[in-house]
Amino acid sequence: MHELGIIVHITKTLQSVAKENHLNEIGSVTLEVGEVSSIVPDYLTDCWAYYRKKFPLIEKAEMKIEILPAVTYCEACGKTYPTVQYGRQCPHCGSWDTYLAAGDECNIREIEAC
Repeated sequence: MHELGIIVHITKTLQSVAKENHLNEIGSVTLEVGEVSSIVPDYLTDCWAYYRKKFPLIEKAEMKIEILPAVTYCEACGKTYPTVQYGRQCPHCGSWDTYLAAGDECNIREIEAC
């Protein structure tokens, strides 16, 4: 389960942001999680519920997760398409000369202070 490692990293980032901005408590954090990131949102939520209890800064903080769609770009025709629906082969021109343009990320989008 790599979700706990992600939560540890997010917590360190939140601590750093709180220190830089003189915050004593964080009310919520919003994450953007890519559709094909291999992160399981329910596991992430469970790890957050467990790990936040160890830090007064975030022990009451809510974690919100927004799922970002996976998008593939085709080098041959220059079009994008939904990765999960069509896979690696471009549905527009049939080319395999494609790459994942979005959908494998995990970002902190917003931090709300109390």
